Amino acid sequence: MNNNYKTFGNSFERIFVALISIAAGITLIFLAIEGPLFMQHIKYKTADIMNNQLIGQDVVNMFVLSPILIVGGVTLLFRKRISQYLLIMPPLYLIYFVLSYTIGWEWSSTKYFGNNESYTFYFLFILISSLVILLYSLSLFPQKVESTFKKKGLAVYSILFSLFILIFASMWIKEVQEVISTGTTRGYDIAPTAFWVVRIFDLGFTIPLGLISVYLLWVRPNTTYPIQFMFYGFFLTMIIAVNAMGFVMLLNNDPLFLLRDLIVFLILALIIFIGFVYVLRNYKTVLQETESK
Repeated sequence: MNNNYKTFGNSFERIFVALISIAAGITLIFLAIEGPLFMQHIKYKTADIMNNQLIGQDVVNMFVLSPILIVGGVTLLFRKRISQYLLIMPPLYLIYFVLSYTIGWEWSSTKYFGNNESYTFYFLFILISSLVILLYSLSLFPQKVESTFKKKGLAVYSILFSLFILIFASMWIKEVQEVISTGTTRGYDIAPTAFWVVRIFDLGFTIPLGLISVYLLWVRPNTTYPIQFMFYGFFLTMIIAVNAMGFVMLLNNDPLFLLRDLIVFLILALIIFIGFVYVLRNYKTVLQETESK
């Protein structure tokens, strides 16, 4: 009994988080069905061309994020250790998703009309659920572990990961500089609010998070395991969504599509996936010890 308490918190916490996780997964499915992916009942206040990106994001929400949340909630109800790894992955991505889908639209523009404000409380539920799931999930991981990273392998990974993170940053910085100097850039005129939400969030949060994750592997490898898993959950889900948007834009001949961006994001996805496996393997013995206790 004491072991279960230490592992999953008290019964109220475990059941509450499990139920809101399942409910959040179902809510994501509902929003994807209601949006441009299927029923087109939700009309977002933005240019119609942006629907290609919305469809890509909804595909990932419905077929990747929703199953993670639902399976994570169900396995948490049954006190399965896999629940901690599932539930820590989606919260940061979902926070980004909700912010971009709520404050990221052209609310003040008279050019666009829509009804997405009618779904505000669904998005708020996902946002609040994500915060609760994130805090609870972090508490499930051991606070201190031993790592087996070798400096040579870690150096190669760190250089590759940092390089492509910085290439990604340079793409966004270039576009921000274009707006500052000329007043516009690719796609800026049709959705300026969405432009700033994505660039500010990526440059001020996503990219620093990636660089911090590399730094922590060097200076605090034995205390950063839950943080690393949280970071990688965010990076993996985010890069899957970004590439899904890119492929939908490519298939629909979206004028905003750039092959350069898709290539960079595909390479970054590969590096992130390899890095995820690499980090997991170097904490493998700790995981086995933890589960045997």
